[in-house]
Amino acid sequence: MTLLHCLIEGIGAIGPGFASPEEFRRLIETGQADPSAPTPVPAPTCLPAAERRRAGTSIKLALAAGLQAMEASGRDATTLATVFTSSGGDGDNCHVICEALASDDRQISPTRFHNSVHNAPSGYWGIALGATVPSTSLCAFDASFGAGLLEAMAQVAQSREPCLLIAYDVPYPYPLSRVRAIGGAMCLALALAPEATARSVAQLTVGLGEGPCTGLSEPGLEAMRRSIPAGRGLPLLRALALAEPCRLVIDYLDPLRLELEVAPCR
Repeated sequence: MTLLHCLIEGIGAIGPGFASPEEFRRLIETGQADPSAPTPVPAPTCLPAAERRRAGTSIKLALAAGLQAMEASGRDATTLATVFTSSGGDGDNCHVICEALASDDRQISPTRFHNSVHNAPSGYWGIALGATVPSTSLCAFDASFGAGLLEAMAQVAQSREPCLLIAYDVPYPYPLSRVRAIGGAMCLALALAPEATARSVAQLTVGLGEGPCTGLSEPGLEAMRRSIPAGRGLPLLRALALAEPCRLVIDYLDPLRLELEVAPCR
Protein backbone atom coordinates (compact mmCIF):
# COMPACT_ATOMS: atom_id res chain seq x y z
CA MET A 1 0.00 0.00 0.00
CA THR A 2 1.20 3.51 -0.82
CA LEU A 3 1.60 5.61 2.30
CA LEU A 4 -1.13 8.20 2.87
CA HIS A 5 -0.33 11.63 4.26
CA CYS A 6 -2.49 14.41 5.66
CA LEU A 7 -2.49 17.26 8.16
CA ILE A 8 -4.72 17.28 11.23
CA GLU A 9 -6.31 20.69 11.80
CA GLY A 10 -8.89 20.01 14.49
CA ILE A 11 -9.75 17.45 17.16
CA GLY A 12 -13.03 16.51 18.84
CA ALA A 13 -13.27 14.17 21.82
CA ILE A 14 -16.09 13.09 24.12
CA GLY A 15 -16.02 9.96 26.27
CA PRO A 16 -16.16 8.59 29.82
CA GLY A 17 -15.23 11.50 32.07
CA PHE A 18 -14.31 13.99 29.33
CA ALA A 19 -16.31 16.40 27.17
CA SER A 20 -13.53 17.96 25.07
CA PRO A 21 -9.92 17.44 23.94
CA GLU A 22 -8.80 19.74 26.77
CA GLU A 23 -10.53 17.60 29.39
CA PHE A 24 -9.04 14.48 27.81
CA ARG A 25 -5.55 15.99 28.12
CA ARG A 26 -6.17 16.74 31.80
CA LEU A 27 -7.13 13.10 32.37
CA ILE A 28 -3.80 12.07 30.87
CA GLU A 29 -1.84 14.56 32.96
CA THR A 30 -3.56 13.60 36.22
CA GLY A 31 -3.76 9.86 35.51
CA GLN A 32 -7.42 9.87 36.57
CA ALA A 33 -9.08 8.34 33.52
CA ASP A 34 -12.00 6.19 34.67
CA PRO A 35 -13.70 3.91 32.11
CA SER A 36 -16.76 3.66 34.39
CA ALA A 37 -17.31 7.45 34.48
CA PRO A 38 -20.42 8.72 32.68
CA THR A 39 -19.98 10.25 29.24
CA PRO A 40 -21.22 13.85 29.02
CA VAL A 41 -23.77 14.01 26.19
CA PRO A 42 -24.27 17.61 25.02
CA ALA A 43 -27.69 18.75 23.84
CA PRO A 44 -27.69 19.16 20.03
CA THR A 45 -28.51 22.88 20.05
CA CYS A 46 -27.49 23.13 16.39
CA LEU A 47 -30.59 21.11 15.40
CA PRO A 48 -34.10 22.49 14.97
CA ALA A 49 -36.37 21.73 17.94
CA ALA A 50 -38.24 18.83 16.28
CA GLU A 51 -35.04 17.02 15.23
CA ARG A 52 -33.45 17.77 18.61
CA ARG A 53 -36.20 15.78 20.34
CA ARG A 54 -35.70 12.81 18.01
CA ALA A 55 -31.90 12.64 18.27
CA GLY A 56 -30.45 9.73 20.22
CA THR A 57 -27.14 9.52 22.06
CA SER A 58 -25.08 8.48 19.04
CA ILE A 59 -26.37 11.43 17.01
CA LYS A 60 -25.74 13.89 19.87
CA LEU A 61 -22.19 12.63 20.36
CA ALA A 62 -21.39 12.66 16.64
CA LEU A 63 -22.65 16.21 16.20
CA ALA A 64 -20.90 17.56 19.31
CA ALA A 65 -17.46 16.02 18.69
CA GLY A 66 -17.68 16.76 14.97
CA LEU A 67 -18.40 20.41 15.74
CA GLN A 68 -15.42 20.58 18.10
CA ALA A 69 -13.06 19.38 15.37
CA MET A 70 -14.65 21.49 12.64
CA GLU A 71 -14.56 24.69 14.68
CA ALA A 72 -10.92 24.09 15.65
CA SER A 73 -10.07 23.71 11.97
CA GLY A 74 -11.84 26.92 10.97
CA ARG A 75 -13.45 25.09 8.04
CA ASP A 76 -16.94 25.70 6.67
CA ALA A 77 -19.26 22.73 7.28
CA THR A 78 -21.07 23.32 3.99
CA THR A 79 -17.85 22.56 2.06
CA LEU A 80 -16.39 19.84 4.32
CA ALA A 81 -16.79 16.21 3.24
CA THR A 82 -17.44 13.80 6.11
CA VAL A 83 -16.76 10.18 7.03
CA PHE A 84 -18.86 8.73 9.87
CA THR A 85 -17.80 5.38 11.28
CA SER A 86 -19.28 3.21 14.04
CA SER A 87 -19.15 -0.45 15.00
CA GLY A 88 -22.88 -0.66 15.67
CA GLY A 89 -24.72 2.63 15.31
CA ASP A 90 -27.56 3.48 17.70
CA GLY A 91 -27.85 0.57 20.13
CA ASP A 92 -30.69 2.15 22.14
CA ASN A 93 -32.81 2.60 19.03
CA CYS A 94 -32.06 -0.95 17.87
CA HIS A 95 -33.16 -2.25 21.28
CA VAL A 96 -36.51 -0.42 21.18
CA ILE A 97 -37.22 -1.65 17.64
CA CYS A 98 -36.45 -5.23 18.67
CA GLU A 99 -38.80 -4.87 21.65
CA ALA A 100 -41.57 -3.61 19.35
CA LEU A 101 -41.07 -6.45 16.89
CA ALA A 102 -41.22 -8.98 19.74
CA SER A 103 -44.47 -7.53 21.12
CA ASP A 104 -48.09 -8.10 20.11
CA ASP A 105 -48.22 -4.62 18.57
CA ARG A 106 -45.44 -4.73 15.99
CA GLN A 107 -45.88 -1.22 14.64
CA ILE A 108 -42.64 0.77 14.61
CA SER A 109 -42.51 4.51 15.09
CA PRO A 110 -41.49 6.33 11.87
CA THR A 111 -38.93 8.26 13.92
CA ARG A 112 -37.45 5.01 15.24
CA PHE A 113 -37.33 3.66 11.71
CA HIS A 114 -35.50 6.58 10.12
CA ASN A 115 -33.08 6.74 13.06
CA SER A 116 -32.29 3.04 12.64
CA VAL A 117 -30.27 3.48 9.43
CA HIS A 118 -26.50 3.53 9.87
CA ASN A 119 -26.10 6.94 8.22
CA ALA A 120 -28.60 8.72 10.52
CA PRO A 121 -25.87 10.90 12.15
CA SER A 122 -24.76 11.98 8.68
CA GLY A 123 -28.32 13.03 7.87
CA TYR A 124 -28.66 15.01 11.09
CA TRP A 125 -25.29 16.66 10.40
CA GLY A 126 -26.62 17.82 7.04
CA ILE A 127 -29.84 19.13 8.65
CA ALA A 128 -27.99 20.92 11.45
CA LEU A 129 -25.32 22.59 9.35
CA GLY A 130 -26.78 22.78 5.85
CA ALA A 131 -24.06 20.47 4.57
CA THR A 132 -24.76 18.98 1.14
CA VAL A 133 -21.24 17.78 0.31
CA PRO A 134 -20.51 14.02 0.02
CA SER A 135 -20.68 11.95 3.20
CA THR A 136 -19.66 8.33 3.79
CA SER A 137 -20.90 6.07 6.61
CA LEU A 138 -18.90 2.95 7.50
CA CYS A 139 -19.04 -0.04 9.84
CA ALA A 140 -16.18 -2.49 10.37
CA PHE A 141 -16.84 -3.95 13.84
CA ASP A 142 -13.79 -3.37 16.10
CA ALA A 143 -11.83 -2.01 13.12
CA SER A 144 -14.33 0.80 12.52
CA PHE A 145 -12.03 3.63 13.68
CA GLY A 146 -9.17 2.36 11.50
CA ALA A 147 -11.46 1.84 8.50
CA GLY A 148 -12.85 5.35 8.89
CA LEU A 149 -9.40 6.91 9.21
CA LEU A 150 -8.17 5.07 6.12
CA GLU A 151 -11.25 6.14 4.14
CA ALA A 152 -10.98 9.78 5.19
CA MET A 153 -7.25 9.95 4.40
CA ALA A 154 -7.80 8.28 1.02
CA GLN A 155 -10.44 10.88 0.19
CA VAL A 156 -8.07 13.71 1.17
CA ALA A 157 -5.30 12.19 -0.95
CA GLN A 158 -7.56 11.73 -3.98
CA SER A 159 -9.57 14.95 -3.89
CA ARG A 160 -6.93 17.25 -2.34
CA GLU A 161 -9.78 18.64 -0.25
CA PRO A 162 -10.29 18.54 3.55
CA CYS A 163 -12.42 15.84 5.19
CA LEU A 164 -13.90 15.41 8.66
CA LEU A 165 -13.71 11.98 10.35
CA ILE A 166 -16.27 11.24 13.09
CA ALA A 167 -15.96 7.89 14.92
CA TYR A 168 -18.57 7.06 17.55
CA ASP A 169 -19.95 4.17 19.59
CA VAL A 170 -22.62 3.76 22.27
CA PRO A 171 -23.35 0.67 24.41
CA TYR A 172 -26.18 -1.71 23.66
CA PRO A 173 -28.81 -2.15 26.40
CA TYR A 174 -29.46 -5.60 27.90
CA PRO A 175 -29.98 -8.23 26.49
CA LEU A 176 -28.09 -7.20 23.35
CA SER A 177 -25.16 -6.23 25.55
CA ARG A 178 -24.70 -9.91 26.44
CA VAL A 179 -23.50 -10.66 22.90
CA ARG A 180 -21.98 -7.26 22.02
CA ALA A 181 -20.52 -5.53 25.04
CA ILE A 182 -19.35 -1.94 24.48
CA GLY A 183 -17.70 -0.35 27.50
CA GLY A 184 -19.10 3.16 27.19
CA ALA A 185 -20.17 5.96 24.88
CA MET A 186 -17.43 7.75 22.98
CA CYS A 187 -16.87 9.92 19.91
CA LEU A 188 -13.55 11.01 18.41
CA ALA A 189 -13.35 13.44 15.49
CA LEU A 190 -10.47 14.63 13.32
CA ALA A 191 -10.47 17.44 10.75
CA LEU A 192 -8.02 16.39 8.02
CA ALA A 193 -6.50 18.54 5.26
CA PRO A 194 -4.12 17.90 2.34
CA GLU A 195 -1.73 20.78 3.03
CA ALA A 196 -0.30 22.56 6.06
CA THR A 197 -2.09 25.68 7.30
CA ALA A 198 -1.76 27.98 10.29
CA ARG A 199 -4.19 25.68 12.13
CA SER A 200 -2.31 22.44 11.48
CA VAL A 201 -1.77 20.43 14.67
CA ALA A 202 0.21 17.48 13.31
CA GLN A 203 1.18 15.65 10.16
CA LEU A 204 -0.13 12.09 9.95
CA THR A 205 1.23 9.28 7.79
CA VAL A 206 -0.58 5.93 7.53
CA GLY A 207 0.39 2.59 6.01
CA LEU A 208 -0.54 -1.08 6.42
CA GLY A 209 1.30 -3.54 8.65
CA GLU A 210 0.74 -6.60 10.84
CA GLY A 211 2.39 -5.76 14.15
CA PRO A 212 0.80 -5.73 17.64
CA CYS A 213 -1.41 -2.75 18.43
CA THR A 214 -0.09 0.09 20.58
CA GLY A 215 -1.44 0.00 24.11
CA LEU A 216 -1.72 2.83 26.62
CA SER A 217 0.21 2.94 29.88
CA GLU A 218 -2.68 4.57 31.78
CA PRO A 219 -4.92 1.67 32.97
CA GLY A 220 -8.14 3.67 32.63
CA LEU A 221 -7.39 4.76 29.07
CA GLU A 222 -6.24 1.28 28.10
CA ALA A 223 -9.54 -0.13 29.39
CA MET A 224 -11.40 2.36 27.19
CA ARG A 225 -9.24 1.48 24.19
CA ARG A 226 -9.99 -2.20 24.58
CA SER A 227 -13.68 -2.00 25.46
CA ILE A 228 -14.96 0.75 23.13
CA PRO A 229 -14.39 0.33 19.37
CA ALA A 230 -14.06 4.09 18.81
CA GLY A 231 -11.47 3.98 21.60
CA ARG A 232 -9.06 2.24 19.22
CA GLY A 233 -8.19 5.81 18.22
CA LEU A 234 -7.13 6.83 21.75
CA PRO A 235 -3.38 6.26 21.21
CA LEU A 236 -3.54 8.75 18.33
CA LEU A 237 -5.63 11.17 20.39
CA ARG A 238 -3.15 10.93 23.26
CA ALA A 239 -0.21 11.71 20.96
CA LEU A 240 -2.06 14.72 19.55
CA ALA A 241 -3.10 15.97 23.00
CA LEU A 242 0.50 15.88 24.26
CA ALA A 243 2.06 16.99 20.93
CA GLU A 244 4.29 13.91 20.95
CA PRO A 245 6.07 12.66 17.82
CA CYS A 246 5.58 8.91 17.70
CA ARG A 247 4.82 5.76 15.75
CA LEU A 248 1.61 3.89 16.55
CA VAL A 249 -0.17 0.74 15.45
CA ILE A 250 -3.97 0.58 15.62
CA ASP A 251 -6.61 -2.02 14.79
CA TYR A 252 -7.70 -2.72 11.25
CA LEU A 253 -9.14 -5.82 9.55
CA ASP A 254 -7.26 -8.92 10.76
CA PRO A 255 -4.47 -9.69 10.21
CA LEU A 256 -3.73 -6.16 9.01
CA ARG A 257 -3.06 -3.14 11.20
CA LEU A 258 -2.64 0.55 10.48
CA GLU A 259 0.84 1.91 11.14
CA LEU A 260 0.71 5.61 12.00
CA GLU A 261 3.47 8.19 12.20
CA VAL A 262 2.58 11.42 14.03
CA ALA A 263 4.71 14.55 13.65
CA PRO A 264 3.43 17.58 15.63
CA CYS A 265 3.41 20.95 13.85
CA ARG A 266 3.63 23.05 17.03
